[in-house]
Amino acid sequence: MTFRARRPPALLLATLIGLLVSGLAFLAWQHLYPVSAGEGWSYRVYLDEVRLVSALARDTRGDLYVTQEMKAGNGLLFRLGSDGTRQQVVGKLSKPDGLAAWREGVAISQEEGEQPVLWLRDGHTETLFTGRSVEGLASDGQALYAIEDRPGDGRLLRYDALTKQVTVLREGLLEGEGVALCPNGELYYAEKGHRWIKRWRPQGDDQIVLDGLNAPGFIACTEDGLWVAEDATHRARLLLLDKGGVLHTVLSHLRSAQTLLALEPGRFLLAEQGRGRILEITRQAKATR
Repeated sequence: MTFRARRPPALLLATLIGLLVSGLAFLAWQHLYPVSAGEGWSYRVYLDEVRLVSALARDTRGDLYVTQEMKAGNGLLFRLGSDGTRQQVVGKLSKPDGLAAWREGVAISQEEGEQPVLWLRDGHTETLFTGRSVEGLASDGQALYAIEDRPGDGRLLRYDALTKQVTVLREGLLEGEGVALCPNGELYYAEKGHRWIKRWRPQGDDQIVLDGLNAPGFIACTEDGLWVAEDATHRARLLLLDKGGVLHTVLSHLRSAQTLLALEPGRFLLAEQGRGRILEITRQAKATR
């Protein structure tokens, strides 16, 4: 005969309740834990109550544009005035997830399915090319770079303004999200599915520069180095890989960080989609470069 120890029903119920409470407490901690800044950095809320905020860009006139990443033609692009007023500029977008200052306007990507990449200039939009789940955009003023967020068949693309031709630079990408062009001409891209950032090489054999990341999404390149915003629901970070190869955590405990936009040396805006707001980040006097 086999004997089994049985817990009294009351004890079993108490154990289950304790596990449930602990789980809820952990989820609440992740949700409510405030953003913290790394040494030498500070932040404040720049704009609040922006549902599904995603992409940020400034055009050549200095106007600030913001997208809200709603699906099924409900997404929109608005212009943010210096007094905080919001003016809708483009509507009926499907997950507008990328913006880039391009020529005399801004380029807009749409991530939901096969959609056109648009060019907004002087209040009018035109189609540049069509992609599949296009997310990140970057530009050197002449060419426009785009990356597709696809499950293993995404592409890294370059659109030439003069020839109006699209060149496939890489294919077979796993959840490509971010693309960045550096001042020295180097091109980087992020694959969230592989948790890495790569430097594109014309001859192939692209180099991994960062891996083991927590859902790397948006990336940008400035004189400071390479920036990475993690698109994780909880405990995401804003990272800076400086020119010396040292990785710095600028902000932590973010929720679904999106676009980082440089305003001036030492001052940036960051879209934090998980909390529906835009943060202003400032480097303090002795912050590491």
